[in-house]
Amino acid sequence: MGDIILQTHGLTKYYGGVHALQNADFELREGEHVAIMGDNGAGKSTFVRQITGVEQRTSGKIIFHGAEVNFRGPIDAREAGIETVFQNLALADDLDVPSNLFLGREMIKIPLGPFSILDFKGMRDATEAALKRTAVKIPNLANTIRNMSGGQRQCVAIARTATFASKLIIMDEPTAALGVQETAQVENIIRTLKANGEALILISHNMRQVFDLVDRIVVFRRGRIVANLKKTETTGEDVVAYITGAKTGLEYEGAA
Repeated sequence: MGDIILQTHGLTKYYGGVHALQNADFELREGEHVAIMGDNGAGKSTFVRQITGVEQRTSGKIIFHGAEVNFRGPIDAREAGIETVFQNLALADDLDVPSNLFLGREMIKIPLGPFSILDFKGMRDATEAALKRTAVKIPNLANTIRNMSGGQRQCVAIARTATFASKLIIMDEPTAALGVQETAQVENIIRTLKANGEALILISHNMRQVFDLVDRIVVFRRGRIVANLKKTETTGEDVVAYITGAKTGLEYEGAA
């Protein structure tokens, strides 16, 4: 693996008297794919929301590419090179594929302020290149998101993320609502990202998927990181034991 690109030190988030995240120490290296696992309410999504600026942390530090960062919101994280696929996808149903890929980042052909003319051909060409690079297959780019299957929607969201992520991709349960064939397509895209050297954090409940796709597994339980396991040196039974609390204490087996 390459150099460390993301670190958190003592990352903590309280909602009133509820400790949703406590003293999370985490690191990710260039080109590494890491899965975050845990039961519902374990702190996985809370952790990602702190990293991406969706919420402001109660305490702790986030270091990205060697510098401490304090993202005021997702736009700050995006500008720093972090792109996220959330479970709600954040797609515009009535727009086509290129318009969704460039939503909020449209190419301008003639700048006229609020009356600017968009470069539709440029966005379509860039979309085709992005889909090719990520191995995403969308038969008709002019089709609106509303008329696409769940798998196609997810692929559009992932392609958008991979197109603009310069340093880190985060996926939150990307195949939770998909069928077998659509899940396989998304997983192939993730493998392509790995082959391209893209760093990725994957939140997933799917044990088979995790062991197929990632290098390392970090387990959250009750707001704490309780295990940091190298995939090749652990088993699904071990991971389940940490998730359920049958095993306790932080294990740095093969930590980067």
